[in-house]
This record gives sequence, structure tokens and C-alpha cells, in this order.
Amino acid sequence: MSLQPQHSILVVDDDHSMRILLIEYLSGHGYKADGAASAQEALSVFAAKRYDLVLLDLGLPDGDGSDLARRWREQAQVPIMYITGRNDEADLVMGLELGADDYIVKPFSLREVLARMRAVMRRTGAASAAPLTRGKLPNAYRFAGWTLNLNTRRLSSADQSAVPLTNSEFNLLVTFLSAPGRIITREKLLESTRAFDDIYDRAIDVQILRLRRKIEIDPKKPALLRTERGAGYIFDTDIEHLWT
Repeated sequence: MSLQPQHSILVVDDDHSMRILLIEYLSGHGYKADGAASAQEALSVFAAKRYDLVLLDLGLPDGDGSDLARRWREQAQVPIMYITGRNDEADLVMGLELGADDYIVKPFSLREVLARMRAVMRRTGAASAAPLTRGKLPNAYRFAGWTLNLNTRRLSSADQSAVPLTNSEFNLLVTFLSAPGRIITREKLLESTRAFDDIYDRAIDVQILRLRRKIEIDPKKPALLRTERGAGYIFDTDIEHLWT
């Protein structure tokens, strides 16, 4: 029996047999699973219901799955996991840069899909941003002209323009903001974001790079999120805690 039977999953795959197989398997484990065979159908289905995770095939007949993921990232914080026949690591890391939370390469076992889904949902849940400091978190952080609202998960610039964050980026940023001026090792970042699977161990630097592109004036010369060679990363700026 699933520990979280309320979770709704959207399976986007043009392979009919694969789509039905995944839907039936997930339904048998307590999830509410819907399917879509194309990018256009997926957009329509996604707009009509709230989903807790999307299993997204990269090779759709009417578009690339990464384009769909990018579009959804601009609208919501839904976790996205690629299911793909591609096994080129450069392509897959690029997919992570475009917003995926994880991927799994075909052929795969259904048990592995379920295990990875559960791992993604654990670390991207509302309480998954595990800070390094204990105690009650503020409602928002303000730093270097940015404001991060923890309730809405919204990052706003000084002119109130919203910058979309993936779940991984949000969790990483909260981790750094809760421990300013402290060196945080890659291992601690993996622990604090609950990212225990191999792809996250390989891709943590990609997540850092992606976050820098959003908050740094010059991502190539980061002033806020600095690398401490051989030690980890440090968030080096004044941070204001906001309470309501």
C-alpha cells in the first residue's frame, strides 16, 4: 500500500503500451495516474488538474519534452522526471539544466520508476527544504535585492519581477540562506535537499550553476554563491529575515 495515496501523477508518453503499463502500475500502488500521448494533450490535461509529479517522455510526436518541461516550470513547481530512451549523459544533464528533477533511461524496471518517483517527491515536498539550522524559519529572506517568500516559494527581484525556481533550486537556496557565511559541503547539500540518488550526486554542481544564473549579476564571477575549492560552497552576503 502506498504511504501517500493522494498523490496524482501525469504520465506523458506517446508509446501507448508504456503509458498504460505505467498508469496501471502506479494505480496499483495507490496513486492517481492520468495519461497523455502528445505535448498538446499534456498541456490540456495539466491545465485541468493539479499534479504532484509528471513522468515526461522526451521524444513526443509534436515536440520535445524538454520544451514542455520548460513551459511548465514557468507556471508551477511540479516535480518533473524524464523517461527517455536517450542515454547520452550530456543530453541528460542539459535536461536537468532545463528543469527536470530526475530522469530514468529506458528500458527500466517499474520498481525503479516507483522508487525514484518517491525520492523526488520526498525532496521536493513543501517541507523538503531542510535547513542546516534548527528552529522556526522566517516567512521570507531578503538578500542582495532579492526576496524569497517561503510560503509562496516565489523569488522576486528588487523591482518585484518574479524569477521561477525549480524545486531543487528553491531547496538549495533555502539551505544557503539558513546558513549564511558557512561553508557547506556537497555532501551536506545532498543531505539537506534529500537528494540521495546517483543523478543528484553527479548533478549537484549543475544545480548550483543554474541557481547562480538566476541570482548572480555575473554567474561566471559569482559574488553571492562562492565556491570554496576543495571544501564546498558558501553564501556570502547580508541576509535579512522577514517575519509576518
